[in-house]
Amino acid sequence: MLSALLDGRALTASELAFAARITPQTASTHLAKLTEAGLLSVIQDGRNRYFRLASPRVVEMLDGIVAVALENRPRYRPLTRQARELSSARICYDHLAGRLSVDLTDFLIAHDYMALADEAAEITPAGTRFLTEFGIDLAALNSSRRHFCRLCLDWTERRPHVAGAVGAALTKRCFDLGWTERLKHSRAVIVTALGKRGFLETFGVSMSEANEDGIETA
Repeated sequence: MLSALLDGRALTASELAFAARITPQTASTHLAKLTEAGLLSVIQDGRNRYFRLASPRVVEMLDGIVAVALENRPRYRPLTRQARELSSARICYDHLAGRLSVDLTDFLIAHDYMALADEAAEITPAGTRFLTEFGIDLAALNSSRRHFCRLCLDWTERRPHVAGAVGAALTKRCFDLGWTERLKHSRAVIVTALGKRGFLETFGVSMSEANEDGIETA
């Protein structure tokens, strides 16, 4: 049920029960415990109650658990179509993950737009100019209480991708430009024809290469 909420949506108990393949009664019991433990928050909308992850820190915890669980998984294994889609590009709470996000992060680092320090990251002056020209207001992001810019270990690529307020803003900008679209009932993200051109021209990222690599190395 927690995994089903990793794309940032709020879902009902019935939807989460379906996702976990358990009865609604069992789901209600677990949801009560998860809410009491502070992992979930509840949104009341009339008669409906929706559950969502309580904070980005819960996402970080889940990503860490998944990364550890996959450490001993065989590196080369045939993937289902859904797994290939998730490996290529997906939503992790409020920011992009998968090979696409890793490639974008590599671009920012290679061009000295981002400087790294352990799990933290800092946007350089050159990076500030680049992201501003791309349409991201970094000054507005600095006013938020969340991490400004951090790295998240991508559990399919096993390499870092940009997260925090900067990662969320970059993701939103790609959606606003029509470069990416969310798939219904899935965390997977598809890159539009406009996006393929945009990512190549702006970030030097070829989506055809990213997809091929994702199938071979996931």
